[in-house]
Amino acid sequence: MKEERPIHPDFLYYLELKDQELVELFTDLRNYILDLYPDCNELLYHTHALTALFSTSEKMSDAFCMIPIYSNHLNLGFNKGTLLKDPNALLQGTGKFIRHVPIETGEDYRNEKTKQLILESINFAINEMDEPTKATGKTISKIKKR
Repeated sequence: MKEERPIHPDFLYYLELKDQELVELFTDLRNYILDLYPDCNELLYHTHALTALFSTSEKMSDAFCMIPIYSNHLNLGFNKGTLLKDPNALLQGTGKFIRHVPIETGEDYRNEKTKQLILESINFAINEMDEPTKATGKTISKIKKR
């Protein structure tokens, strides 16, 4: 039986201030990503959004996707989205690199098209890494203590 990775207390503090539906959606999407790549590192931030980044190393630059949680919604973001193959045209946005898939229900990511996009992003990040990672399967909080 696979061990579930707990949500870091620093992140949980701010997450619990969100609407319960957003919390449940975030938790399910997070678990889905962790199931696809259990050895990824999770980097946690609280800036303009409460954000969990999923990385092939302990560096933000090696992140393959992220879940930014805003006031009323969340997205499945891709740091290098403009560089990914997106045959199903799922990615939205106009930034230089970042693209996202809007998430309203589990059906928005629990499907083969989005799964393939996440796997494409993981493979892209692994192939682009500068050096092997020193850490795997870690949760690293970058959130300033309250």
